[in-house]
Amino acid sequence: MAIITLTTDFGEKDHSSGAVKGAIYSELPEVTVVDISHSVAPFSVPEAAYIIQSAYSSFPKGTIHIIGIDSELNIENKHIAIKLDDHYFICANNGIMSMICAEIAPEQIVEINIHDRFESSFPVLDVFVKVACHIARGGTLDVVGKRIDRIKPITNIKPIVNEEESQIIGSIIYIDNYGNVITNIKKSFFESLCKGRQFIISARNHKLKTIYSKYSDVVNFDIPENERNDEGRPLVVFNSSEYLEIAMYKSNTVTVGGASTLMGLKLRDTVTVNFIKTL
Repeated sequence: MAIITLTTDFGEKDHSSGAVKGAIYSELPEVTVVDISHSVAPFSVPEAAYIIQSAYSSFPKGTIHIIGIDSELNIENKHIAIKLDDHYFICANNGIMSMICAEIAPEQIVEINIHDRFESSFPVLDVFVKVACHIARGGTLDVVGKRIDRIKPITNIKPIVNEEESQIIGSIIYIDNYGNVITNIKKSFFESLCKGRQFIISARNHKLKTIYSKYSDVVNFDIPENERNDEGRPLVVFNSSEYLEIAMYKSNTVTVGGASTLMGLKLRDTVTVNFIKTL
Protein backbone atom coordinates (compact mmCIF):
# COMPACT_ATOMS: atom_id res chain seq x y z
CA MET A 1 0.00 0.00 0.00
CA ALA A 2 1.12 3.53 -0.73
CA ILE A 3 2.77 6.00 1.64
CA ILE A 4 1.38 9.55 1.88
CA THR A 5 3.51 12.22 3.57
CA LEU A 6 2.39 15.54 5.00
CA THR A 7 4.39 18.78 5.11
CA THR A 8 2.44 21.81 6.34
CA ASP A 9 2.55 25.01 8.35
CA PHE A 10 -0.45 23.87 10.45
CA GLY A 11 1.52 23.52 13.69
CA GLU A 12 0.66 21.07 16.47
CA LYS A 13 -1.99 23.04 18.39
CA ASP A 14 -4.83 23.16 15.90
CA HIS A 15 -7.01 20.40 14.45
CA SER A 16 -5.86 20.80 10.85
CA SER A 17 -3.16 18.13 10.53
CA GLY A 18 -5.28 15.60 12.43
CA ALA A 19 -8.29 16.29 10.20
CA VAL A 20 -6.21 15.72 7.07
CA LYS A 21 -4.92 12.40 8.41
CA GLY A 22 -8.43 11.37 9.37
CA ALA A 23 -9.72 12.14 5.88
CA ILE A 24 -6.94 10.04 4.31
CA TYR A 25 -7.63 7.07 6.60
CA SER A 26 -11.38 7.36 5.93
CA GLU A 27 -10.71 6.82 2.23
CA LEU A 28 -7.79 4.39 2.52
CA PRO A 29 -7.60 2.68 5.93
CA GLU A 30 -4.54 0.62 4.97
CA VAL A 31 -2.43 3.53 3.73
CA THR A 32 0.61 4.73 5.72
CA VAL A 33 0.62 8.44 6.59
CA VAL A 34 3.94 10.00 7.63
CA ASP A 35 4.38 13.51 9.04
CA ILE A 36 7.49 15.16 7.60
CA SER A 37 6.83 18.47 9.37
CA HIS A 38 3.92 20.62 10.53
CA SER A 39 6.24 23.32 11.89
CA VAL A 40 7.06 25.18 8.68
CA ALA A 41 6.93 28.92 9.34
CA PRO A 42 3.50 30.21 8.20
CA PHE A 43 3.39 30.71 4.42
CA SER A 44 7.16 30.17 4.09
CA VAL A 45 7.51 28.70 0.62
CA PRO A 46 11.35 28.61 0.64
CA GLU A 47 11.40 26.83 4.00
CA ALA A 48 8.89 24.22 2.81
CA ALA A 49 10.82 23.77 -0.43
CA TYR A 50 14.03 23.05 1.47
CA ILE A 51 12.33 20.58 3.82
CA ILE A 52 10.59 18.57 1.13
CA GLN A 53 13.68 18.50 -1.11
CA SER A 54 15.77 17.24 1.79
CA ALA A 55 13.27 14.59 2.90
CA TYR A 56 11.44 13.12 -0.09
CA SER A 57 14.21 10.92 -1.53
CA SER A 58 14.46 8.95 1.72
CA PHE A 59 11.02 7.52 0.99
CA PRO A 60 10.31 4.60 -1.37
CA LYS A 61 9.51 5.25 -5.01
CA GLY A 62 5.81 5.86 -5.53
CA THR A 63 5.39 7.85 -2.30
CA ILE A 64 2.82 10.66 -2.48
CA HIS A 65 3.74 13.96 -0.83
CA ILE A 66 1.04 16.45 0.21
CA ILE A 67 2.49 19.94 0.83
CA GLY A 68 0.06 22.26 2.58
CA ILE A 69 1.69 25.69 2.46
CA ASP A 70 -0.13 28.80 1.18
CA SER A 71 -2.65 26.51 -0.51
CA GLU A 72 -5.73 28.71 -0.75
CA LEU A 73 -6.94 28.58 -4.35
CA ASN A 74 -7.09 31.82 -6.31
CA ILE A 75 -6.32 33.00 -9.82
CA GLU A 76 -2.63 33.44 -8.99
CA ASN A 77 -2.27 30.35 -6.80
CA LYS A 78 -3.48 27.28 -8.68
CA HIS A 79 -3.07 23.71 -7.46
CA ILE A 80 -0.76 21.22 -9.15
CA ALA A 81 0.25 17.57 -9.00
CA ILE A 82 3.68 16.53 -10.21
CA LYS A 83 5.30 13.20 -10.92
CA LEU A 84 9.06 13.55 -10.44
CA ASP A 85 11.79 11.02 -9.69
CA ASP A 86 9.04 8.37 -9.35
CA HIS A 87 7.44 10.35 -6.51
CA TYR A 88 4.21 12.38 -6.55
CA PHE A 89 3.82 15.89 -5.13
CA ILE A 90 0.53 17.71 -4.53
CA CYS A 91 0.74 21.40 -3.65
CA ALA A 92 -0.03 24.95 -4.67
CA ASN A 93 1.80 26.30 -7.70
CA ASN A 94 3.60 28.90 -5.60
CA GLY A 95 7.25 27.94 -6.10
CA ILE A 96 7.47 25.12 -3.55
CA MET A 97 8.66 22.65 -6.19
CA SER A 98 11.24 25.00 -7.73
CA MET A 99 14.24 23.64 -5.81
CA ILE A 100 13.56 20.03 -6.76
CA CYS A 101 12.57 20.80 -10.34
CA ALA A 102 15.76 22.84 -10.81
CA GLU A 103 17.77 19.63 -10.37
CA ILE A 104 15.42 16.91 -11.65
CA ALA A 105 13.05 17.38 -14.60
CA PRO A 106 9.43 16.48 -13.81
CA GLU A 107 7.98 13.51 -15.66
CA GLN A 108 4.51 15.11 -15.66
CA ILE A 109 2.81 18.22 -14.28
CA VAL A 110 -0.94 18.80 -14.15
CA GLU A 111 -2.99 21.72 -12.96
CA ILE A 112 -5.67 20.20 -10.74
CA ASN A 113 -9.17 20.87 -12.07
CA ILE A 114 -11.53 18.86 -9.86
CA HIS A 115 -12.47 21.72 -7.52
CA ASP A 116 -16.03 21.93 -8.87
CA ARG A 117 -16.73 18.53 -7.31
CA PHE A 118 -16.32 19.85 -3.76
CA GLU A 119 -17.36 22.76 -1.59
CA SER A 120 -13.92 23.59 -0.31
CA SER A 121 -12.64 26.14 2.18
CA PHE A 122 -9.79 23.84 3.23
CA PRO A 123 -8.18 22.60 0.00
CA VAL A 124 -5.53 20.44 1.64
CA LEU A 125 -8.35 18.46 3.28
CA ASP A 126 -10.91 18.57 0.48
CA VAL A 127 -8.82 18.53 -2.71
CA PHE A 128 -5.27 17.40 -1.96
CA VAL A 129 -6.48 14.35 -0.02
CA LYS A 130 -8.77 13.31 -2.89
CA VAL A 131 -5.91 13.61 -5.39
CA ALA A 132 -3.49 11.74 -3.13
CA CYS A 133 -5.93 8.87 -2.54
CA HIS A 134 -6.69 8.69 -6.26
CA ILE A 135 -2.96 8.28 -6.99
CA ALA A 136 -2.60 5.78 -4.14
CA ARG A 137 -5.29 3.62 -5.76
CA GLY A 138 -3.27 3.58 -8.96
CA GLY A 139 -4.98 6.49 -10.69
CA THR A 140 -3.26 8.72 -13.22
CA LEU A 141 -2.65 12.45 -13.03
CA ASP A 142 -4.54 13.08 -16.27
CA VAL A 143 -7.80 12.23 -14.48
CA VAL A 144 -7.39 15.02 -11.91
CA GLY A 145 -5.86 17.80 -13.98
CA LYS A 146 -4.76 19.22 -17.32
CA ARG A 147 -1.13 18.98 -18.36
CA ILE A 148 1.05 22.06 -18.08
CA ASP A 149 4.71 22.60 -18.93
CA ARG A 150 5.96 25.00 -16.28
CA ILE A 151 5.64 25.79 -12.62
CA LYS A 152 5.99 29.08 -10.80
CA PRO A 153 9.56 29.69 -9.63
CA ILE A 154 10.72 30.97 -6.27
CA THR A 155 12.50 34.27 -6.70
CA ASN A 156 16.08 34.48 -5.41
CA ILE A 157 16.32 30.70 -5.14
CA LYS A 158 19.77 30.65 -6.74
CA PRO A 159 22.88 32.41 -5.44
CA ILE A 160 24.43 35.16 -7.55
CA VAL A 161 27.97 35.01 -8.95
CA ASN A 162 29.89 38.07 -10.14
CA GLU A 163 31.42 38.25 -13.62
CA GLU A 164 34.92 37.47 -12.35
CA GLU A 165 33.57 34.38 -10.53
CA SER A 166 35.36 35.60 -7.42
CA GLN A 167 32.26 36.02 -5.28
CA ILE A 168 29.07 34.11 -4.48
CA ILE A 169 26.19 36.03 -2.92
CA GLY A 170 23.80 33.58 -1.30
CA SER A 171 20.98 33.90 1.18
CA ILE A 172 19.62 32.06 4.21
CA ILE A 173 16.66 29.86 3.28
CA TYR A 174 16.15 27.85 6.47
CA ILE A 175 16.91 27.90 10.20
CA ASP A 176 16.80 24.48 11.82
CA ASN A 177 15.86 23.26 15.28
CA TYR A 178 19.41 23.88 16.56
CA GLY A 179 19.45 27.46 15.30
CA ASN A 180 21.82 26.52 12.46
CA VAL A 181 21.35 28.62 9.32
CA ILE A 182 21.19 26.96 5.92
CA THR A 183 22.01 28.93 2.78
CA ASN A 184 21.02 28.36 -0.83
CA ILE A 185 24.64 27.57 -1.78
CA LYS A 186 24.97 23.91 -2.73
CA LYS A 187 28.21 21.98 -2.42
CA SER A 188 28.44 21.17 -6.14
CA PHE A 189 27.89 24.83 -7.04
CA PHE A 190 30.51 26.00 -4.53
CA GLU A 191 33.11 23.47 -5.73
CA SER A 192 32.56 24.36 -9.39
CA LEU A 193 33.64 27.92 -8.60
CA CYS A 194 36.16 27.37 -5.82
CA LYS A 195 38.67 25.36 -7.89
CA GLY A 196 41.00 24.96 -4.96
CA ARG A 197 41.11 28.64 -4.02
CA GLN A 198 41.03 29.87 -0.45
CA PHE A 199 37.90 31.73 0.58
CA ILE A 200 36.25 33.86 3.23
CA ILE A 201 32.59 33.26 4.15
CA SER A 202 30.94 36.41 5.49
CA ALA A 203 27.63 36.64 7.35
CA ARG A 204 26.95 40.07 8.85
CA ASN A 205 30.23 40.90 10.67
CA HIS A 206 31.32 37.27 11.03
CA LYS A 207 34.02 35.80 8.80
CA LEU A 208 34.83 32.09 8.49
CA LYS A 209 37.62 30.55 6.43
CA THR A 210 37.17 26.79 6.86
CA ILE A 211 34.45 24.35 5.80
CA TYR A 212 34.51 21.22 7.96
CA SER A 213 33.44 17.74 6.88
CA LYS A 214 31.40 17.30 10.06
CA TYR A 215 30.54 19.35 13.12
CA SER A 216 32.99 17.68 15.51
CA ASP A 217 35.93 18.47 13.22
CA VAL A 218 36.03 21.84 14.97
CA VAL A 219 37.19 20.05 18.15
CA ASN A 220 40.89 19.49 18.89
CA PHE A 221 40.74 16.04 20.46
CA ASP A 222 44.45 16.26 21.38
CA ILE A 223 43.49 18.65 24.16
CA PRO A 224 42.16 17.05 27.38
CA GLU A 225 38.38 17.21 27.48
CA ASN A 226 38.25 19.34 30.62
CA GLU A 227 40.47 21.96 28.96
CA ARG A 228 38.45 22.38 25.78
CA ASN A 229 36.10 25.25 25.15
CA ASP A 230 34.44 24.15 21.91
CA GLU A 231 30.74 24.38 22.66
CA GLY A 232 29.34 27.48 21.01
CA ARG A 233 32.17 27.82 18.48
CA PRO A 234 30.97 28.92 15.02
CA LEU A 235 31.67 26.61 12.11
CA VAL A 236 30.67 25.93 8.52
CA VAL A 237 29.75 22.57 6.99
CA PHE A 238 27.94 21.23 3.97
CA ASN A 239 24.99 19.56 5.67
CA SER A 240 23.34 16.22 4.84
CA SER A 241 21.38 17.93 2.06
CA GLU A 242 24.66 19.38 0.70
CA TYR A 243 23.79 23.00 1.44
CA LEU A 244 26.28 25.39 3.02
CA GLU A 245 25.36 25.70 6.69
CA ILE A 246 26.63 28.01 9.41
CA ALA A 247 26.36 26.41 12.83
CA MET A 248 27.43 26.65 16.44
CA TYR A 249 29.03 23.49 17.84
CA LYS A 250 26.57 21.79 20.24
CA SER A 251 24.37 24.87 20.31
CA ASN A 252 21.18 24.97 22.35
CA THR A 253 18.57 27.53 21.36
CA VAL A 254 16.83 27.21 24.74
CA THR A 255 19.90 28.07 26.83
CA VAL A 256 22.81 29.80 25.10
CA GLY A 257 21.28 30.20 21.63
CA GLY A 258 22.27 29.03 18.16
CA ALA A 259 23.98 30.50 15.12
CA SER A 260 20.86 32.43 14.14
CA THR A 261 20.54 34.29 17.44
CA LEU A 262 24.17 34.51 18.50
CA MET A 263 25.30 35.73 15.09
CA GLY A 264 22.22 37.86 14.45
CA LEU A 265 21.19 35.94 11.32
CA LYS A 266 17.67 35.54 10.00
CA LEU A 267 15.85 34.21 6.96
CA ARG A 268 16.79 35.92 3.67
CA ASP A 269 19.93 37.47 5.14
CA THR A 270 22.89 37.54 2.75
CA VAL A 271 25.82 35.16 3.09
CA THR A 272 28.81 35.95 0.88
CA VAL A 273 31.72 33.76 -0.24
CA ASN A 274 34.77 35.66 -1.51
CA PHE A 275 37.43 33.59 -3.25
CA ILE A 276 40.99 34.76 -2.75
CA LYS A 277 43.03 35.22 -5.89
CA THR A 278 46.16 33.08 -5.87
CA LEU A 279 49.42 34.66 -7.10
